[in-house]
Amino acid sequence: MATIRVLQVFTIMNRGGAESMIMNYYRKLDRNQVQFDFLVHRKEKAAFDDEIESLGGKIYRFDPISPFFPKKYYNELRTFFKEHTEYSIIHSHLNTFSSFPLKIARKFNIPCRIAHAHIAIDKVNLASFLNLKESPKETLKKLIKLQLKKRVKKDATHLFSCGEKAGNWLFGDTPFTTMNNAIDTEKFKYDKLTSTAYKKKFNFQNEIVIGHIGRFVSQKNHSFLLQIFAALLKRQSNYTLALIGDGPLRESLEKEAEKLKITDKVHFLGVRTDIPQLCQMMDIFVFPSFYEGLPVTLIEAQASGLKIFASNSITNEVHLTDNIQFLSINKTADEWAKKIIELESIEKKDQTEKIIKANYDIVSNTVQIQEFYMQQVNM
Repeated sequence: MATIRVLQVFTIMNRGGAESMIMNYYRKLDRNQVQFDFLVHRKEKAAFDDEIESLGGKIYRFDPISPFFPKKYYNELRTFFKEHTEYSIIHSHLNTFSSFPLKIARKFNIPCRIAHAHIAIDKVNLASFLNLKESPKETLKKLIKLQLKKRVKKDATHLFSCGEKAGNWLFGDTPFTTMNNAIDTEKFKYDKLTSTAYKKKFNFQNEIVIGHIGRFVSQKNHSFLLQIFAALLKRQSNYTLALIGDGPLRESLEKEAEKLKITDKVHFLGVRTDIPQLCQMMDIFVFPSFYEGLPVTLIEAQASGLKIFASNSITNEVHLTDNIQFLSINKTADEWAKKIIELESIEKKDQTEKIIKANYDIVSNTVQIQEFYMQQVNM
């Protein structure tokens, strides 16, 4: 039997949550049976591109989708599908924007068209525009997404989601399949020697390390995270903040750290490939996002034995261990800091058995998705 090639559709294959999730699956696939190729919507090279190509995947680069002027994109996609008749499965991870590639895929009679939900956005109202914690631009983007989501189900044959909240948000009362944001639990198993070595590497031996992993974009609420960290330092000085990731807001966040006079305690570590080891180094994980789907970083952080403080806008489906505490982003930075200090004293230990029991280990999940893809071709 010929290898099945699945076209995975993303914005760009950088180290975001959905991208990291699909790479976890990709690494464990039997690639003699199922191979992934990637259609992305940025021309520049991304973090995972070299690895994708080393695993035998192809990358096709398009311009960004314009929701207001999609005609050019539709024409490019028509040309693509005329030239590439090898795809009988298209798996789109663009959330509300999945309606654009799936519309053309339907017209080309591609039999399996998957729309995959990765986020759940709160309703937009007047209060959203008046909310000083979130920019009007970000609120407007939410409004566009809320309008586009009505079209997604029309062009999909299968609906997937990272969890219940994201699926209900994008698909309403239509049934969907949950594809867990599974991780390689062996890589994230708590190891005291790694923790000690990485603290020494960054000269954090005498510090309580607060960690965060995520792109520097409005959704992740880094500004509030810096305010929480500043409030912590007012109470005790032996904290340090490790920020992993990059993005358009990095420069403004560096300036904000200067204004708060915490620059010497805030470490912008950039995009990294050693996430499991960095999780070992951290003591506390703070994640005050405005919205998420089911963040793979919180699965990784729990597997690593970290104490986690996350915004209550995130689905409680991610609550897999006793180490996660949900707080409202409407509370003040001082209130978050107080709660962190109250609950910070926790002995880190291996939590991977709980992650496996909750069905978030990558090995068993990969078997399931591989079987699904193969069934679609053999139908």
